[in-house]
Amino acid sequence: MKKIKALYLKYKEIILYVFFGGLTTVINYAIYALMLFLNIDIYTSNIAAWIGAVLFAYLTNRKMVFNSEAKGKKSIIIEILSFYGSRVFSLAVETGLLFVCVSLMGMNEWITKLVLQVVVIVLNYIFSKFLVFRKKKK
Repeated sequence: MKKIKALYLKYKEIILYVFFGGLTTVINYAIYALMLFLNIDIYTSNIAAWIGAVLFAYLTNRKMVFNSEAKGKKSIIIEILSFYGSRVFSLAVETGLLFVCVSLMGMNEWITKLVLQVVVIVLNYIFSKFLVFRKKKK
C-alpha cells in the first residue's frame, strides 16, 4: 500500500490530469454527439463541444490538477487568457485534422473525433504545465 501511495504522490499531477482530461473528453464528446443528433454540422458541433469542455477543463485544472497560485485580478485574467489561447490552438489543430480526415479522406467522424482527443489531451497538458500554470521561481 505504501508503494501505491508513493507512486500516486510521485505522479499525482499526471494522474489527476488524465482523470480530469478523461472527464473533459466525455463532456466534449457528449456535447458533440448531442449536436450531431440534432443534425448540426460537425464543425459547429465541434466548436460547441470545445466551449463546454474548455470551461470544465479550466476550472478543474486550475484548482485540482495544477494548484494555481495566481492571485489578484490581473494574474487570474492573464492565466485565463493563456489557458483559452492555448486551447484555441489545440482547437485549430483538431478542427484542421477533423477536416482532413473526415471531409478529404472520408474517415468516420466518430472514430476520428475520438482519436483526435488523444492528440488534444497531450497538447493541452504541455501548454498547461509549461505555459499556463507554470510555477513561479521563488
